[in-house]
Amino acid sequence: MTRPRLRELGITIGTLPSGENNAITDVPGVWVGQVTLTYDEPRIARTGVTAIVPREGKVWGDNACAGFFSFNGCGEMTGMHWLAESGLLCYPIVLTNTHHVGTAHEALIAYGVERGLAPGSGLPVIGETWDGWLNDMDAFHITRDHVFEALDTAVPGPVAEGSVGGGTGMICHDFKGGIGTASRLVEIAGEAYTLGALVQANHGSREDFRVDGVPVGRLLDYQRVPLAWGNQPQPGGSILIVIATDAPLISGQCARLARRAAVGFSRVGGIGHNGSGDLFLAFATGNHMPADRQEPFAIRYLPNHQMNPLFSAAGEAVEEAILNALTASETMSGINGNTAYELPLDDLVELMAGRQL
Repeated sequence: MTRPRLRELGITIGTLPSGENNAITDVPGVWVGQVTLTYDEPRIARTGVTAIVPREGKVWGDNACAGFFSFNGCGEMTGMHWLAESGLLCYPIVLTNTHHVGTAHEALIAYGVERGLAPGSGLPVIGETWDGWLNDMDAFHITRDHVFEALDTAVPGPVAEGSVGGGTGMICHDFKGGIGTASRLVEIAGEAYTLGALVQANHGSREDFRVDGVPVGRLLDYQRVPLAWGNQPQPGGSILIVIATDAPLISGQCARLARRAAVGFSRVGGIGHNGSGDLFLAFATGNHMPADRQEPFAIRYLPNHQMNPLFSAAGEAVEEAILNALTASETMSGINGNTAYELPLDDLVELMAGRQL
């Protein structure tokens, strides 16, 4: 059964309009592919792979300006040293679980080599969050073929959310979490731009959880929705946030935009706990950056003082993407009988209807 997205519940975040699909794929040329593994034999799998593919798969040869921000570094996103040095995203982005960073890294390089998309030397971007409460991570379920499948099936249009892809086994604010996405449309100096965000949400504490400012987590007590972790809350977890835009930004501006992911993260109740890997990446496709170009070439970029609409869009899109991950996810049980419980949507709607405006 497909659960509704936040807006389908009558709850709207912010003031900016969303794109057609309210997803990162509203940014022209950005595709998403996902592989979900859920089975119990021979060992329990609650995991998967999410691939974000810029430029309709041509990012290998037509790089994108990019920037990165680590809000809290108890996590892994590979390739960030070169991204910071060069200011370029040269590969698709793959999100998965903690034990499969190496698998995905090798697979993404092999994919580029075998399809003639990139040379054998590369520093791709692989992000991870820990799904070991529900998934038997030590079984190493994900293979190279799963990464290839996620890349091969990446498409534009609507994006599946909740317990899918890399978000399959994730927990967010002590409810079942996972993949979420949202987008915003802005106008700057008479030109229209799209910004989209995709999150793999596996972070946060119940008492900090808010929806459009309403302290929903404190209002839903543990008798109504049991703790995922048994008797004791476990602050920590991680979140990966990827922001895309078709605005003409240079790399330093992408880094500024990546930092604004913290705005939406904090509005929902993200703290950046000690054990949380809160890693944010932003890329912009408004300039073409050909990898094989030998001579100088011209690029465009927005004046910094015109970036405020994009900053606002990033905050709104990240906030809604996290909430979409929560509304889409259903209760899931996994290894050792552990269970993560879904956010009860009837209660959410009732609590939001009773807020004081």
